[in-house]
Amino acid sequence: MGLVESVQSVLWARRRQPDDVVYGVALGHERFGPDELLKQAVAAEEAGFDIVCCSDHLAPWWTEELAPNNSGNAWVWLGAASQVTNEPSIGPAVTGVIHRYNPVVLAQQIATLEILAPGRAFLGVGSSEAMNEVPAGLDPSDYPSIGEQIERMEESVTIIRRLLDGETVTFDGKYFKTHSAKLYSLPERRPPIYMSAFGPQAAEVAGRLADGVWTLADPRQAPAVIAGYRRSAEEAGREPGEIILQGMFSWAEDDDTALDSSKEWKGTLPDQHYTDPIYDPAEIQKNGQEVSDTTWKTMGAISSNPSSHLRMVKMIREMGATAVVMMNTSGADPEAAIRMYGEHVLPELRD
Repeated sequence: MGLVESVQSVLWARRRQPDDVVYGVALGHERFGPDELLKQAVAAEEAGFDIVCCSDHLAPWWTEELAPNNSGNAWVWLGAASQVTNEPSIGPAVTGVIHRYNPVVLAQQIATLEILAPGRAFLGVGSSEAMNEVPAGLDPSDYPSIGEQIERMEESVTIIRRLLDGETVTFDGKYFKTHSAKLYSLPERRPPIYMSAFGPQAAEVAGRLADGVWTLADPRQAPAVIAGYRRSAEEAGREPGEIILQGMFSWAEDDDTALDSSKEWKGTLPDQHYTDPIYDPAEIQKNGQEVSDTTWKTMGAISSNPSSHLRMVKMIREMGATAVVMMNTSGADPEAAIRMYGEHVLPELRD
């Protein structure tokens, strides 16, 4: 992937960017209990967020000595969230599709969510991490390579799309098989599928199969992902869909608290946590603690000053996003952080 193509793809994304970029908040099942996250979802709608999504984790990025850890079921929670919110789009960001979830079951789940929340459900899919897949039975000694993870993801999404299109699916894949699978409760609208991608390989699959690409708002990586997605969609004769860029934020009454109450999330930064069979939260936490506070602060909006958050979201938007999603890592007062966005950030973005 050359520099010129990456720059051109960002410029292309800006040109096709809608006038009304949408803004979302991602809520973390790893950190907060599901009942508390429902309160955050209600606060997010009241604040004016267009999207309310959640992580889908079996394990947290830290041990309980560092911070509270949780593992609420994302899909049970999404059903509840569909009933306490009325307007925002809702879905997982993202659900792993390589092992822990059978694609037939995932199709059944997202179809049900769309029936409960007509016009609002979406399915975010990705290759997950060993911390979620190994405890569910994936052999750590034979953990799939990135290439195999992408192959598994492609098979799974192919099955899900066909089921959501109303087909009766018999599929004999390398990793997944179905026998006359059918969804008997189909929503009127097929929920869109957005595929997570950290590199061009996954982005190219998203271009062929998905309704959009979901990637981290990292200016070093996102341009190549956007380029791969655009090229693949065009080669497949498809109109490119959404470009969803995700950042993270932590707010508190003072800068030190904003930083200290979010540092457990440092485990999300080391690349090996997404590629290698590392599944012990203690090891993940140890690797994360090697990330300096300075590096952590550069990766998101971690500040008591609303202007810092506004600048970060604007910077992400300038990368060509059609949707900007910010992960709430505010451990001190997560609902107050959401309200701050409603009072000081979202109105400025839409002005």
